[in-house]
Amino acid sequence: MTQYTLKEAEDNLIGLKGTLERDQYEFELKLALIGDMIRMTRKKRKLTQEELGALIGVKKAQISRLERNTGNVTIETILRVFTALEAQINFNVVL
Repeated sequence: MTQYTLKEAEDNLIGLKGTLERDQYEFELKLALIGDMIRMTRKKRKLTQEELGALIGVKKAQISRLERNTGNVTIETILRVFTALEAQINFNVVL
């Protein structure tokens, strides 16, 4: 049985870094991680999706879409969610 490193598996199955397929995969992965962080933090604060939505002025369905990484999301919405959750976030820009 052949063994691969994670990097080799990603390169072979998803595509090399810098390709459209790989960039799209990594972008979607980051959005999924943000959704997981929202869900985890919301539950830690003992809030329902409906309660969190009320705090930022959106419906429960939008919170659900954020947590499941479906639909469009803006940085503004993410900031509003984490502010309502009283959580600090840190964006890093690497050039």
